[in-house]
Amino acid sequence: MFAEVGVVVTAAMCPHFDGVLVHPVLATWYVVHHMELAGRKLLEPYLEFAEEAVGAHIRVDHRSPAPVGSHVRVVAEALECRPHRLVCATRALCGTRVVAEGEFVQIIMPKTRLHDLFERHRPGLEGG
Repeated sequence: MFAEVGVVVTAAMCPHFDGVLVHPVLATWYVVHHMELAGRKLLEPYLEFAEEAVGAHIRVDHRSPAPVGSHVRVVAEALECRPHRLVCATRALCGTRVVAEGEFVQIIMPKTRLHDLFERHRPGLEGG
C-alpha cells in the first residue's frame, strides 16, 4: 500500500526565521507536513466511522535541497499495519533525487477516546 502527494515549492515554503528568508529551498518543516499528509492519505480509506488517527512519531532525514519552482513528490508506503497502528516509510523526491526520507507512525483509536484526551488537556483543566 502506498499514497502520494505532490507539491511545487513556493517562496512561502522556504525557511524564514523572524520573517527573514534563510534559504530559497523547501524547508524541512514543509517536508514533514507533506510526509504526514501522504501518510494520512494512505490511512483514511481504512478508518472506520468511529475511528480517528493521530501522528505519534515522525523521523526525517533531509538529504538534498528542493529549490523554489521544483516539483516534489512525497510518497508514504505501509511498512507495518496493526489494528491500532500504521507505520509508513516516507520519501520526498525531486525527479529521481531523494530530498528526504523517514518514517511516520500513526495511532488509530476511537473518536470518543481522542475527544476525551483532548478535553482532559484543554487549558485550564487539570493536566492541561
